[in-house]
Amino acid sequence: MSSEFRDFLELSYEELETLNLAAKEQRKKRVDPEVIKEERLAYLIEEKRIKAVTLVFSDLEGRLHMLDYDKKFFVKSYDNLTFDGSSIRGFTAQKESDLRLGIDWTAFYWVPADVFGPGKVLVFAEVIDKNGDFYIGDLRGVLKNFAKEQFEKNGYTLNAANEIEGFLFDGVEAERTFHETGVFEYVNKGGYYHSLPGDPLREFIDTCSEIQRAMGFENEKDHPEVAPSQFEINYTYGDVVTAADQIQLYKLICRQVATQMGMTASFLPKPVTGVNGSGMHTNVSITKNGKNLFYDAKGQETTSKLGWTFIDRILTHGNDICLLLNASVNSYRRLDPHFEAPNQIKASATDRGSMVRIPIGNEKSARVEVRSVGPDANPYMVLYTVFKTGLDGEISKMKNLRQAERYLPDNIYTALEDFRSATWTTALLGEDVKARYADLKQASADRCPRLLGTVVKACEVQFHHEVYNQLLWGQF
Repeated sequence: MSSEFRDFLELSYEELETLNLAAKEQRKKRVDPEVIKEERLAYLIEEKRIKAVTLVFSDLEGRLHMLDYDKKFFVKSYDNLTFDGSSIRGFTAQKESDLRLGIDWTAFYWVPADVFGPGKVLVFAEVIDKNGDFYIGDLRGVLKNFAKEQFEKNGYTLNAANEIEGFLFDGVEAERTFHETGVFEYVNKGGYYHSLPGDPLREFIDTCSEIQRAMGFENEKDHPEVAPSQFEINYTYGDVVTAADQIQLYKLICRQVATQMGMTASFLPKPVTGVNGSGMHTNVSITKNGKNLFYDAKGQETTSKLGWTFIDRILTHGNDICLLLNASVNSYRRLDPHFEAPNQIKASATDRGSMVRIPIGNEKSARVEVRSVGPDANPYMVLYTVFKTGLDGEISKMKNLRQAERYLPDNIYTALEDFRSATWTTALLGEDVKARYADLKQASADRCPRLLGTVVKACEVQFHHEVYNQLLWGQF
């Protein structure tokens, strides 16, 4: 259709970066959300070239959902946006299906028109229950509340940065057709740090990096990873909710760019056997009044007592929380010690097979790195679990806790048993959400062979929570 009569918002990448960085600065300075709300509403009313507002939210498993509201309708009705929660896996039952979307005006993004379409802006939504509270199945709301409580009670700012690996495969929707083809085709076989300028993987990485930069990610570095056709695009740390939002945007951007290039960006933890899997190394720190509380120049590995206590609690609950950090059948292929997998429940400054690593750092960069996280896990659940466990969990009296010979589960069934039997996971999520999450994971596990074997099975891709749809699920 002709576009000559349309006048929709299309901003340059430089303009986008300026706007998104300014919004990010407001979040850092904790500007009153009501002030930001009034600014954004005024902008939407005044900017005539915007046609729609894209709302995004995540379900219990971390799958991103998107819906567009006509701008004029949105401006009039933003405080009364309802949807059918029974259609979202892990949310309400059919008999109590109505939920509401609350707008997080602080998480407002200007987006590239060539990726998201012209005339659109994007904002994250919070799921609200009938009583007006955060819905218990919306882990973004749970994480946001927890971060707020820590700041108000202790003055803590929770920070995170995630290193998200993925694969680029030939063909659109390669995951959804895997049960028919049985194979993923690489687009590049160069390996770690090696990709020729202009080849498909390099073009993909460059394009995604440009979009992230425009959306205020503040990029650091990007490169091909160890396995063929594998990539990683790094950006700076942020407050914990922004960091989780950026994980969702990162994966959305990668998938959209890959589709536009006739390829598929996959965040399966181990889509191909015989090569390294993909992780989401989760780097966390806590600051108070601008001071990094994980740093102590005289501490072991220059880590403070608070930092080591944080680590000890995560190690204590390593098996309990494994299912929350490794959320799919396919995740347990990655926890294979032959491919640099972090499957040992110990802490180390050097051993990359450790669940927790203490990277080299100074007062600014000191952090704790949880390496066992899969890239397909719910980012809000991951960051809530890591911080809540590190701050409020128990500490085992086991001798040599930090170097004991213990291992994470090598299959989802063991992880499910550990998760269900742990009192800590009930304290984390509450009985209701814990049961719902376990049931979802059990349903996926029951559609797959109990023994993983040496070949990726069609079902572990077909019934993966980021891949399945109603049609695929109905083919079981």
